[in-house]
Amino acid sequence: MFGAIRRDIQSVFERDPAARSTLEIVLCYPGLHAIWGHRISRWLWTHNLKFLGRWISQLARGLTGIEIHPGAQIGPGFFIDHGMGVVIGETAEIGKNVTLYHGVTLGGTSLSKGKRHPTLEDGVVVGAGAKILGAITIGVNSRIGANAVVVKPVPPESVVVGVPGQIVRRSKPRPAETPDLNHGVMPDMIGASVISLMARVDALEKIVAADRAIATPPVLKQGIWNGDDFAI
Repeated sequence: MFGAIRRDIQSVFERDPAARSTLEIVLCYPGLHAIWGHRISRWLWTHNLKFLGRWISQLARGLTGIEIHPGAQIGPGFFIDHGMGVVIGETAEIGKNVTLYHGVTLGGTSLSKGKRHPTLEDGVVVGAGAKILGAITIGVNSRIGANAVVVKPVPPESVVVGVPGQIVRRSKPRPAETPDLNHGVMPDMIGASVISLMARVDALEKIVAADRAIATPPVLKQGIWNGDDFAI
């Protein structure tokens, strides 16, 4: 138990440069309090004291603003930064050294009693406001950008941005022990697509211009179309 508590505190030091002392972390980090509350509620849940487990989780929710269902499975080294508004559903599964920022939802998309919430594998980082919905898997060492909405599986070593989330595979995998917290570096897939289309249009226009002069576009005046050539 004390080993797990020390690991929780160490994960804060590793991933939050604002952390100054162990006392500050123990007293002032709601993400840490939520994780400890979840450990208690999870133990009660797995020992068939489900109502009491839910009650403890609701107390933790009121104190921290973080809602973790006692049925969720969470691995060691889990870190919630800031935390307000985080929601983790009943069948969510979280691996080792996962990081969530505030406003993250791991939500379900089914009314069935089975698996309906996401699985986050080791080393995943989820940016502020991101929503991961459904029984999908987010692969090892992937990073979900802020405010992204993810509704399909993500392969390992990927970056996801946008609504709906666009998946970009990393060209260079990151070390598993180093969380990817550099949220300022995100690919602009829409911008890249527009630039590619503009370049293609420019190339096609040059081909057409080299073949023949581009005709003046037709103009409608007083109900009659006027153009260079309307021969039938």
